[in-house]
Amino acid sequence: MRSKLTISVIIVLAIAAVLAAAYLWQTKRTISLSVAEVEKNAAVRVFGLGTVEARVISKVGFEVGAALTELLADQGDRVRKGDVLARLHPAEQEAKVAMARASVKSAEAGLGKAGSALERAEVLLAQKQSTNRRQKELASRKVISDQVAEEAQRDEEVAAADAAVARSEVEVARMQHEGAVAQLQFEETLLEHHALTAPFDALVVARLQELGAVVRAGDPIFTLVAPETVWARAHVDESLAGMIEVGQPAEVRLRSLPQRVFKARVARIDIESDRVSEERRVYVKCEQCPSSFHLGEQAEVFITVANLDEALLVPENDVRSFDGTKGEVWTIENGRLARRVLAFRYRTEDSRLEVVGGLPDGAKVALGVPAAAREGRSVRAVAGGSP
Repeated sequence: MRSKLTISVIIVLAIAAVLAAAYLWQTKRTISLSVAEVEKNAAVRVFGLGTVEARVISKVGFEVGAALTELLADQGDRVRKGDVLARLHPAEQEAKVAMARASVKSAEAGLGKAGSALERAEVLLAQKQSTNRRQKELASRKVISDQVAEEAQRDEEVAAADAAVARSEVEVARMQHEGAVAQLQFEETLLEHHALTAPFDALVVARLQELGAVVRAGDPIFTLVAPETVWARAHVDESLAGMIEVGQPAEVRLRSLPQRVFKARVARIDIESDRVSEERRVYVKCEQCPSSFHLGEQAEVFITVANLDEALLVPENDVRSFDGTKGEVWTIENGRLARRVLAFRYRTEDSRLEVVGGLPDGAKVALGVPAAAREGRSVRAVAGGSP
């Protein structure tokens, strides 16, 4: 019985010794850890996912309504400013133009008639004025009676009133003529609106109506885009967008051409961010664009916000409690593990942070430190990759 107890104690002690040795081996032995190294010519890029868009894109249609009789352009056509794209049935408007022209001629005739009446009234007024002067002179010499002189004065006043009426009728006729001319211009303008012309040099993206369709004023007939205004609109996380500035270089990869990279530059940054996705819209313009484009195609945009001659970059996964500017890392100092709070600036597209402060001279930033590690642990630094 005593021998069995002795054997059990020996076994327990042996297990405890093995566990103690294992613990000491795991916690006290010198371990090897890889460390972050200084990199040269490191580019800091911000990624944004977006689509191919255009700054100038318009849905064009007629300012009047009627039936479509001609469609002179189709999807994919390139048109010049002023080219006729479509026409409406003009018969009704042509009749209105003819009526307006007749009204202009009628107004011209009325103006001529009023002018002739004014000339007659002015001649009659001159005659009455001359007669009145003679009668006044004769009355002053008592050759004729005062009554005859008063009648001559009255005749002059009546003639003056008739002349005033004639002048007013001439003015009315002139206004009627101007109104008729304006109405003719209006009707002719509406007739011109029966032809739809290109407002700028454009590529026809879509034709939205077909021959015979009765369209209303404002209904879109074509979608036009100015090819020189095509750009990529990227959605960039707000946490990264603060480093982006207009004019910075960028690269664009299209989903249909993943093997090609198109050089571009930042052309515009929206003032308003998306309140739901918390993203900012950034527009980049290609310097070497593809020969053809497809609006709405997915595009990957990489914007270079900085080029670092030398930089110590630490993977974000190796930084604890990172608040955007500071975070805690493991360091190797004098061959032992320590914790340090470092200051960071740029974050690369592969989620590495640039160290800009807080690292003592001679210290190294340890990478991939085990969760069970403790400060003061003996460590051997291994540069460049896994230990």
